[in-house]
Formats: sequence, C-alpha cells, structure tokens
Amino acid sequence: MATILIAEDEKNMQDIIVEYMKRGGHSCITADDGIDAVTILKNNPVDLAILDIMMPHLDGFSVCKIAREMYNFPIIFLTAKEGEDDKLKGYDYGADDYMTKPFSPKVLLAKVNALLRRSSSENTQETLTVGDLTLATASHSVIAAGDDIDLTYKEFELLRFFMQNKNQVFSREQLLNRIWGYDFGGNTRTVDTHIKTLRQKLGAQGHHIVTLIRSGYKFEV
Repeated sequence: MATILIAEDEKNMQDIIVEYMKRGGHSCITADDGIDAVTILKNNPVDLAILDIMMPHLDGFSVCKIAREMYNFPIIFLTAKEGEDDKLKGYDYGADDYMTKPFSPKVLLAKVNALLRRSSSENTQETLTVGDLTLATASHSVIAAGDDIDLTYKEFELLRFFMQNKNQVFSREQLLNRIWGYDFGGNTRTVDTHIKTLRQKLGAQGHHIVTLIRSGYKFEV
C-alpha cells in the first residue's frame, strides 16, 4: 500500500480518483489547491503524487518543481491540455507521466501501480561508480567530481540505466520505452530534453553521455 497525494481542485474528479486509488489498496491525502499540496508535502511522507496542472494559488508545474527539490517519488500530471509543449514543460519539471482529461480512472490506477513498482525496484543498495561520477540508488544521490548533483526522478533513472549499461548504444525509442514505459504518451523529444539537462547538471562528467547521429546515445567509458 502506498500513500498518494491527489492535488485536484475539481471535487468530483478528486473523489473519483480517491475511490479508484483506494480500490487499488492505496491511502490518499487530498489537496484542493497548490499551496495546500506543498504544505502536505512538507509535513507528510508521500510515495507518489497526482497533480492537476490548473489549480488555484499555485499551479501543478510549481508544485512539481518544489516537490522535486525535496523528494524523488513519481509524479503524474492531470491536464485538460493536449499540446506537446505543455507536456514537454511538465517533463522538464520532473513529471513521470501525463493523463489528459477526460481519462479512464482505471488507466490512471494502472499507471500509478506501474510507477510505484518501478520506484520500489530501484530502492536497493546499489552503488555505481565511473571515474569521478558516483550514483547511490538507496539515497538517490549523485556525486560528480566531489559535488552533489541534484537530479529529477527521470534524470536519475536515465543516468542509472546508462551507468548500468556502459558503452552500449540505445536508440531514443529504446530509452523512451525503458525509462518512461511502453504506455507513455510522449515522443522521443522527451529523451533529448532530459539528456540535455542531465549533461548540463553533470558538468565536466557529462562527456560520458555521447550522441550518435541517427543511432541514439551511449554512456562511454
């Protein structure tokens, strides 16, 4: 059983989501606006968050950004917008998945369970080291040349996957399926965007992530 934050200002929608999450065996904490959601995050342990983008006082993007400064749990956005740019913005802020309204609550529950399983499987004592770069799975920490690097949930997953599969070439489609899942509704631009920000955050150690024209990426050692 997981504890899920549901930040949704439409009461009927909030009630439906809570009902289905409880059917899945999860407990829920609800927030009616963005400020309420941030307050809950600061005072309660949460395993996953479902955030509506258009909320009073503080939108979902802002809540996601604040959450990512504190935790690395999975985040799903709810939105009435279908535009690609809005989805890319959400992923840049650290979201793991999107649901466009109207949506099936059964599909939302399936996505929640998939993200929770993936997140749980990563909570091992694995430590990976390549040169001056060290990644510790249990603490979700990354150290590059002695400096702590603050990564989003997906950036961390990407780096971990690369470090586990050194010198192997992966296409954008393979990375999209491996990190975001086969039911992900986005496209390969998401991969490019995350790798760009990951390289920037790693600084000099970003050179390990090599772009291969028409092929994809590899973590070169």
